[in-house]
Amino acid sequence: MRDLSDPRLVPARPEIADARLRGRVEAARYVVGEPRSVVVPSAPLTRAPRFDAGLETEAVMGDAVTFYDAEEGFAFVQFAHDGYVGYLPEAALGRPTAPTHRVTALRSFVYPGPDLKQPAAGHLTLGARIRAEGETGDYLRLGTGGYVFAGHCAPVDAVEPDYAATAERLVGTPYLWGGRTSLGLDCSGLVQLCLAQGGMAAPRDADQQERGLGDGLPPDLDGLARGDLVFWRGHVGMMLDATRLIHANGHHMAVAVEPVREAVARIREKSYGPVTSIRRLTPSAGS
Repeated sequence: MRDLSDPRLVPARPEIADARLRGRVEAARYVVGEPRSVVVPSAPLTRAPRFDAGLETEAVMGDAVTFYDAEEGFAFVQFAHDGYVGYLPEAALGRPTAPTHRVTALRSFVYPGPDLKQPAAGHLTLGARIRAEGETGDYLRLGTGGYVFAGHCAPVDAVEPDYAATAERLVGTPYLWGGRTSLGLDCSGLVQLCLAQGGMAAPRDADQQERGLGDGLPPDLDGLARGDLVFWRGHVGMMLDATRLIHANGHHMAVAVEPVREAVARIREKSYGPVTSIRRLTPSAGS
């Protein structure tokens, strides 16, 4: 069970809670969670069981969750990869699966058959995890139905160690509060996605990442290296080298690269404050 001081990570509401929390939190009833998997390309996780409750984060194909309850077409769940709690559309969930591959292209279409001339039935995002039940020519047959181009996928345990290179591929992706796919990202969603492609688990939000990732460095701009994470109050970016920062941000409304000193000055000018910390995950990834 994760940190009970952070409500984003506590599977409890006044009406229901994880049975393991009995005696620690108040709830009308306690239930034993059940494993499920996300079986749709993506789905919104909201704080309440309705679509207008605001996007907290997103689920993507292959995400493992613990299911606690269903209410008005929504499922109360907790993500396995980062512990985030909230409501997903119940139709997004299916039986637990063991993924065999992950999507390495920014996006890849799902076809009803192994033929690129057939009308696409949807798409999968970078980082989605799939279970291939077979292979026909250049296509993998998905356990959830449909086919995806095998060249856009890799074995599920393959990683991209230079996670900053993954971030560079995402330049121009629109900014989306709560976004976690290659169609839209927020600052911490970008970091979480890129680190996942590098085989590293990361918390979902910037404040959680600042507390939980890497080794702390002095919050100045000297000696920065590729892969370092730079944090402000409520924001995070990643260094591409000693001087360039990549981040999903509301100023550009996109994933953008800019000189870190310019970003620091602008963010301070807008009263979001100074750099609060710098975290180093590896000795300069990719060097």
